[in-house]
Amino acid sequence: MTQLNQYGQPVGDALPHWQPRPFPQRVTLEGRYCRLEPLSVSHAGALFAAYRLDDGRGWTWLGREPEKDIDAYTAWVENAVALHDPLHFAVIDLRTQSPVGTFALMRIDAANGVAEVGHVHFSPLLSRTAASTEAQWLLMRYVLETLGYRRYEWKCNSLNEPSRRAALRLGFQFEGRFRQALVVKGRNRDTDWFSIIDSEWAGLDAAFRQWLAAGNFTADGKQLRALESWRS
Repeated sequence: MTQLNQYGQPVGDALPHWQPRPFPQRVTLEGRYCRLEPLSVSHAGALFAAYRLDDGRGWTWLGREPEKDIDAYTAWVENAVALHDPLHFAVIDLRTQSPVGTFALMRIDAANGVAEVGHVHFSPLLSRTAASTEAQWLLMRYVLETLGYRRYEWKCNSLNEPSRRAALRLGFQFEGRFRQALVVKGRNRDTDWFSIIDSEWAGLDAAFRQWLAAGNFTADGKQLRALESWRS
């Protein structure tokens, strides 16, 4: 039921117990298939090698071009690890104990309990694996459950169909398109917005746990049921 103030105007739900949430920290998050670690220069060599397995299409939607050598990539990592927003994490494959991708929490608004996952750069060693899904779950669980944020965002180029599909698969809700939002690499970018809010988290978390369970995979690592099916 819509609430009205003393003037008969509609107003949002009261949040009498709301307090600003803690700012995300450089924590380590353990899963079954991967581990999230704060990005460090020690990860640079393995990450640079993993990204070189990409034929180039993985860079299309990033805001920068691929670094030409390990020194340039290490310099990028050194700059990234000095930042608090974006707050970058490396994804470690537990089978090899090697970093295979990175992503970050960004546009962090602790006062209102809002954060965005972005700068997602998963190498071919991570993309389309159980570990890639688990990495996303570990980070959203940290934000929505551990820190108690109200809103978790995903934004992407409207033409980046793989990213749009990934957001929907992970349980984000499409909210709309911001036209001519950015100029990236000399080209227009319309940005699509997606979100998960705290009231949706319990159901999404249960689906992730069921999908990630060992019993949902064959001996060669193929899923038996899709993630979306656990939500229905």
